[in-house]
Amino acid sequence: MKKKILIEGMSCNNCVAHVTEALNELDDSKNIEVNLNGKYALVETNVKDDIITEKIEDMGYDVVKIENI
Repeated sequence: MKKKILIEGMSCNNCVAHVTEALNELDDSKNIEVNLNGKYALVETNVKDDIITEKIEDMGYDVVKIENI
Protein backbone atom coordinates (compact mmCIF):
# COMPACT_ATOMS: atom_id res chain seq x y z
CA MET A 1 0.00 0.00 0.00
CA LYS A 2 1.35 3.43 -0.90
CA LYS A 3 1.29 6.07 1.83
CA LYS A 4 1.98 9.79 1.95
CA ILE A 5 3.36 10.85 5.32
CA LEU A 6 3.20 14.56 6.12
CA ILE A 7 6.16 15.46 8.33
CA GLU A 8 7.07 18.63 10.22
CA GLY A 9 10.54 19.41 11.52
CA MET A 10 12.68 18.54 8.51
CA SER A 11 14.98 21.43 7.63
CA CYS A 12 17.92 19.99 5.69
CA ASN A 13 19.21 17.03 3.71
CA ASN A 14 20.41 15.36 6.91
CA CYS A 15 16.78 15.34 8.05
CA VAL A 16 15.81 13.67 4.77
CA ALA A 17 18.49 11.04 5.37
CA HIS A 18 17.26 10.42 8.94
CA VAL A 19 13.64 9.97 7.85
CA THR A 20 14.71 7.73 4.95
CA GLU A 21 16.79 5.64 7.36
CA ALA A 22 13.87 5.34 9.78
CA LEU A 23 11.53 4.17 7.02
CA ASN A 24 14.15 1.74 5.71
CA GLU A 25 14.28 0.10 9.14
CA LEU A 26 10.62 -0.89 8.84
CA ASP A 27 10.68 -4.45 7.52
CA ASP A 28 8.73 -4.23 4.29
CA SER A 29 9.16 -0.57 3.37
CA LYS A 30 10.25 0.01 -0.20
CA ASN A 31 10.23 2.73 -2.86
CA ILE A 32 10.88 5.47 -0.33
CA GLU A 33 10.91 9.10 -1.45
CA VAL A 34 11.36 11.89 1.11
CA ASN A 35 10.64 15.43 -0.11
CA LEU A 36 12.17 18.21 1.99
CA ASN A 37 10.38 21.12 0.30
CA GLY A 38 6.99 19.43 0.38
CA LYS A 39 7.56 18.12 3.92
CA TYR A 40 6.38 14.62 3.11
CA ALA A 41 7.51 11.08 2.45
CA LEU A 42 6.05 8.59 0.00
CA VAL A 43 6.50 4.93 0.86
CA GLU A 44 5.12 1.55 -0.19
CA THR A 45 4.53 -0.46 2.97
CA ASN A 46 2.06 -2.62 4.84
CA VAL A 47 3.29 -1.35 8.21
CA LYS A 48 0.54 0.18 10.36
CA ASP A 49 0.34 3.96 10.59
CA ASP A 50 0.96 4.08 14.34
CA ILE A 51 4.22 2.16 13.94
CA ILE A 52 5.35 4.50 11.14
CA THR A 53 4.45 7.51 13.27
CA GLU A 54 6.34 6.18 16.29
CA LYS A 55 9.45 5.41 14.21
CA ILE A 56 9.61 8.88 12.63
CA GLU A 57 8.79 10.69 15.87
CA ASP A 58 11.54 8.72 17.64
CA MET A 59 13.91 10.38 15.16
CA GLY A 60 12.72 13.81 16.35
CA TYR A 61 10.18 14.77 13.69
CA ASP A 62 6.41 15.28 13.90
CA VAL A 63 4.05 13.22 11.78
CA VAL A 64 1.09 15.46 10.95
CA LYS A 65 -0.92 12.96 8.92
CA ILE A 66 -0.64 9.72 6.99
CA GLU A 67 -2.74 9.30 3.85
CA ASN A 68 -3.28 6.12 1.85
CA ILE A 69 -2.81 6.91 -1.83
